[in-house]
Parts: sequence; C-alpha cells; structure tokens
Amino acid sequence: MSETKQLSVLLVDDHTLFRKGLAELLEQRGDIKVAGIAGNAADAMRLLAETQPDVVITDLNMPPNGGLALLRQIRTEQWPGPVLILTVSDAEEDLAAALRAGAQGYLLKDMEPDDVVDAVQRAVRGETVVAPAMTLKLVHLLQGGGAATDGKSDALKQLTAREREILDYLAQGLSNKAIARILDISHDTVKLHVRHILSKLNLTSRVEAAVFAIEHKSAQAKKQ
Repeated sequence: MSETKQLSVLLVDDHTLFRKGLAELLEQRGDIKVAGIAGNAADAMRLLAETQPDVVITDLNMPPNGGLALLRQIRTEQWPGPVLILTVSDAEEDLAAALRAGAQGYLLKDMEPDDVVDAVQRAVRGETVVAPAMTLKLVHLLQGGGAATDGKSDALKQLTAREREILDYLAQGLSNKAIARILDISHDTVKLHVRHILSKLNLTSRVEAAVFAIEHKSAQAKKQ
C-alpha cells in the first residue's frame, strides 16, 4: 500500500456520534485520512479552505439550511473536488436535487462500510457514484427527460463539435483523464472544454452536464 496516494476527506454532519464513527471507519483504511470534521456549513467552508481535501462528504438534512445549500456554496466558490451526499433519504427528488446542485455522488447511511470507502475512491478518480439502492431511481430520473432541457436546447447550438463530443463522454460517466486518452488530447485541454460546456449551458458541475445530456437525448428520442 506504500505506493497508494492517501486520500484526504472532509466530513460534514450535524450528528456528533455519526461523524466521529465515520471518521474512525475511514481512517481504519491506510489510504484515507480525515482532514477535518464539521457540524455545520460555516465550519465546513473554513475547513475546506484550510485543509483542501480530495473529497467532501456531507449530510443532506443538516440544519440550518441543509447539505444542498452547502453544496451550492462550495460550487459557487469553484472548489473543483468531488462532493458526496451521505444521507438516510432514499427519495428520488432528493437524489435529483443533489445531482443538479453539483454532487458527484449520492450515498446512503445504511451502506456497507467498504462500499462507502470504495465510493470515495471512485469519486476521486472522477466517477459518479450512487448507492446501489438508488440505481433504479437514477435510471427513472434520467428517463423522465424533457422538462429540464427545454430552456437549454438552444444553448446546445453554441457548443463546438469537440464540446458536443466531450459532453457525450460526460454522459457516459467518463473522467477527464479517460476522455483525454480517448481523444488523444491533454487532461488540461479536456478541463478547459468542460468549463466552456458548463458556462455555455449555464450548469454548475460535470454531473449536472451528464444528466442534462442524457435527458436531452431522451427528449429528442421521444420527438422522433
């Protein structure tokens, strides 16, 4: 394990016992360290700036304004790392709201510990991670199609051919590094294209872009 990069995690949850227990669980793995623990959004933002972790894990229903408000604040600050929601809620509408706000993963608190650790590692590699129990709900959400794309359909015309190509790869869940290898371009070039895509479509994250691309394809298919 000496060659494995140790991942740093910031935990945000208003339940003291849960966040301490999760911290202990994660740190039992030699490849993960807990960079900080916060019980509210203000402390989370301070620790985020101080520790610069690889990934943030936050509860969804956290007073006073909830995990989604924290997520949006993180994205507003343009912190580039993955944010994972870890919650008891298996509601489809909460999953949809989290992905649209820029979450890179949606995990449930009753998941096996090893599955949570695996999800953290996959998220850092650029993958979108969803609790197995939420998979069908994610599929249903994506197949709903149409409504979220109506206001942005014209914006698609602003994308270059290369940007459309990269958007398609985002919809397949590929990381920037994987896209760079496929297209034989640099990782930094892919990152620049992704930023342009998000700006032109008025989106906040690569996950939201992937959801948008899938919904748009679904809507187009229904029209044919």
